[in-house]
Amino acid sequence: MISPYTGWTRQHWADLADRLLLSARRHASPSHARISFPGRPGGYGPDVDALEGFARTFLAAGFRVAGEGGGDPLGLMEWYARGLEAGTDPHHPDRWVRLDEHGQAKVEAASIALVLHLTRPWLWDRLSPRVREQVVDYLAPAVGSDYPPINWVWFQIVVEQFLASVGGPYAQEDIDAGLALAESFEREDGWYADGAERAYDHYAGWALHFYPPLWREMAGLGPDPRHLERLERFLDDAVHLVGADGSPLIQGRSLTYRFAAAAPFWVGAWTGVGSPGLLRRAASGIARHFADHGAPDGDGILSLGWHGPYRAVAQDYSGPGSPYWAAKGLFGLALPAGHPVWTAVEEPLPVERDDFTRVVRAPGWLVSGTRADGVVRVVNHGTDHSHPGSDLADAPLYARLGYSTATFPLLEGDPLDQSVVVLDEEGRASHRTGFTSGPVRVLPSGTLTGSSRWRAHWGEQGPGPDHGYSRAGASMRHGPEVEVVSVVRGAWEVRLARLSERACGLRVGGWPAPEGGPVTRVVGGGGLGVCGVEVVGTPLGERTVVPWCATGGEVEGGRWYVAAVLLGDGGQVPVFEGWKVTWADGTVDDLTMLSGVSE
Repeated sequence: MISPYTGWTRQHWADLADRLLLSARRHASPSHARISFPGRPGGYGPDVDALEGFARTFLAAGFRVAGEGGGDPLGLMEWYARGLEAGTDPHHPDRWVRLDEHGQAKVEAASIALVLHLTRPWLWDRLSPRVREQVVDYLAPAVGSDYPPINWVWFQIVVEQFLASVGGPYAQEDIDAGLALAESFEREDGWYADGAERAYDHYAGWALHFYPPLWREMAGLGPDPRHLERLERFLDDAVHLVGADGSPLIQGRSLTYRFAAAAPFWVGAWTGVGSPGLLRRAASGIARHFADHGAPDGDGILSLGWHGPYRAVAQDYSGPGSPYWAAKGLFGLALPAGHPVWTAVEEPLPVERDDFTRVVRAPGWLVSGTRADGVVRVVNHGTDHSHPGSDLADAPLYARLGYSTATFPLLEGDPLDQSVVVLDEEGRASHRTGFTSGPVRVLPSGTLTGSSRWRAHWGEQGPGPDHGYSRAGASMRHGPEVEVVSVVRGAWEVRLARLSERACGLRVGGWPAPEGGPVTRVVGGGGLGVCGVEVVGTPLGERTVVPWCATGGEVEGGRWYVAAVLLGDGGQVPVFEGWKVTWADGTVDDLTMLSGVSE
């Protein structure tokens, strides 16, 4: 059996793409230029939503036809050619928002340019001279334009490279400057940050690793050994961040793009990096995870949400067409049926082979996977989409102490889940963004440790649109310095916390697990004697359980408070005595070797 873990073959992927594409046609304008999916408009309005609907489904169509060598039983190229003609015609009533009218058009233009390149013999070469000229004119405002210094630099590079390839206007200095900026995003072990901040999320894979090899192919250049080395190292971490049920790590913005998380695994296959059977196992697991949970839905639509509709998952820039960036996860279809990634036998994911622990240095993550429940957990001491010393309100998708493949962070309210907070006189929880990271490492026993410290602060998000990360502008009240040390083994974390001075209260929050999911517990040590459970709603369940333990009164400055935090089947509670932790498997770790812990 070629797919012993997921059961998915290339045909399953093709069926998924075809279902998305055929359902999209039902929501297209007569000219095919606008695809307006149902739902209230996004923050950028219905014109942008309709352009997204076209450009993002166009990705799926392009991958589908490219991998078939031009085979096109659904008439995809002819169908989308009509949309191109109308959308780029400045006088057509269905014409698209231009790049010099709205910044989001710069994003969508890159998808259009990429597909026109990948399908050149079957689409671009068959367009009339008039339509080609219209397309060039539509893309031309990218030249010399300003792009945000994040993953967007690749949108300008891709568009201008396509223009160069068809004799259109372009500026080599734009491409060179963009490439230099993209290089500045490189971090340890093949990772990229999405800009200058500690911004680590799925954009590292579905954008910052996705575009470099494709751009080089567009430019007629051979592979860059640096990119391939980084990609190979990144993928070695990435396969450890997929749960046995196929769920990707639930962390970071734009989660409604869902199986776009499969994109870097297909890029690995496309470049010949990594084991084909393992790459397909990861990618197919992700796609099947969502397909099995109702995405796309019964009408073949990808709603704004995670499994089903859940508007709070989306950011302000998200509209009904936005989820179709999931089409990036269909990039494997651009590889023909005879490619090794489609003919190799699936290999098990790391979490299916055995329990594992792993340090991912760039984002400051302690990663623990347990084979018994298939859950992957990340304890976070390095990512907040900010800078050390900032005092912004926490963004739940970045600043929590933990993320996993089986839990969804609470998206509203002051920090509760996966947190260590100082409680003020009114019982309000402090925020963590702007922490300073300590080292993350593996002890000789295989246990993981990491730490961070920050000045507790209280306040609200500043004004402006919600793009998933913290917004500056709100005044903050400051409290004591908080220091947290995590010691992780299996499903358990021993979490130590101390404050620099007295405070009204201290609370340790645990994993937000849906009822019927993995077990979630917080077991408080001395001083954390008041414990409880909050039941809230998340995209994984209307009843999601969040355990916590807190002090019953004032917190002593300089004293270490200890709690054991569980997600899954961890067996016996770790025993903490005299700065030694005894784990359920009998391993004993002496924490005095950790700098400052026993002070």
